Amino acid sequence: MAGAGSMIDCCDLIAGLAARGWNQGSGVPCSTFAGPIAHLSASGHYRAAANEGLALSGAVGARLAGRREAVFLQNSGLGNLINPLTSLCQPYAVPVLALVSMRGWPDPGADEPQHALMGQTTETILSALGIWHTVLTAESLDPALDRAEQMISSGRSAFLLVPHRSISQHPGTMPALRTGGPDTAEVTSAVADACPPGTAVFATTGYTSRYLHDALDRPENFYMQGSMGHVSSLALGYADAAPEKTVIVLDGDGAALMHLGALSTIGAAQPANLVHVVIDNGGYESTGSQQSTSGTTDLAAVAKACGYRAASTVDSVQALQQQLASAAAAPGPHFILVRAGRTVRQTPQRAGASLSLPHIAARLQDATLPAAAAASHA
Repeated sequence: MAGAGSMIDCCDLIAGLAARGWNQGSGVPCSTFAGPIAHLSASGHYRAAANEGLALSGAVGARLAGRREAVFLQNSGLGNLINPLTSLCQPYAVPVLALVSMRGWPDPGADEPQHALMGQTTETILSALGIWHTVLTAESLDPALDRAEQMISSGRSAFLLVPHRSISQHPGTMPALRTGGPDTAEVTSAVADACPPGTAVFATTGYTSRYLHDALDRPENFYMQGSMGHVSSLALGYADAAPEKTVIVLDGDGAALMHLGALSTIGAAQPANLVHVVIDNGGYESTGSQQSTSGTTDLAAVAKACGYRAASTVDSVQALQQQLASAAAAPGPHFILVRAGRTVRQTPQRAGASLSLPHIAARLQDATLPAAAAASHA
């Protein structure tokens, strides 16, 4: 089977990169790279990036200053990276080294459905862009790194494709996520309990959509699997097209930071029926609890500056319930930042394990269109 092999030792990978001058890393967390990210973070040699394109651009900047910086990403985020790859790296002839974890590959049917298309097309896309790439395994570690080094030296970027969960964990530990405050399960349950009948709820990818599905599955819930950072824009489009519906977004700090410009778009659009709840636990819990950059970003202040009518920060379920009630009594958009703690309980299965993704979309449409039709004839 393509990509098969024994587990890559995390420390061997980092040592191999360092031996070739790649002592620094940047990227977006992925469970496959939990070990390497922990290793580099422990020595202060990893910079968290809000999205993959920013990581790549930062690596180009570091290269211009004489430092080699490897980029870590999952192939699901390749789209975020293509713009600077094709309009910065290649035309300016500044090569980069990227390590890409491969979801939906080699067998798309063996992974979650949102990864199938990228799993099938990642190699084709890289080939079409003229990017040299090869599969990285424990057996091919040194030869692949040597070949990548040759590509970099010749002025070409090199992409190392890493099979899913094929790298061992780092023997150390990642810095703990924020403690105190309600966890993701408590926040999603509180929102589900507060929803009036007919409220549309859009939940971001990761644990948030899982816990919402577990708390209260209903046709008006949209569970995002993949498309990290896009749930608020998805909800904005829906809210604008169905102004008679109350719309709640359940977002995460890492997801909100990934496409922070969405807050400005929402502020400018002024959807009166939109409530945006961001669960800020300080990191990416579902990929290994790597820290996000929310610790230095006041997302509520950003939302207010972007034009949300109201923005608040809460640190308890009771305070969240109070803010949800206030939001229901006044026009939005409203922004509620929940200072959350780490979730220490069994994680429920994804909504996609029992509901097909097309069915999730279709049933929301079915629940919405009769109401929209009635409103248009009122």
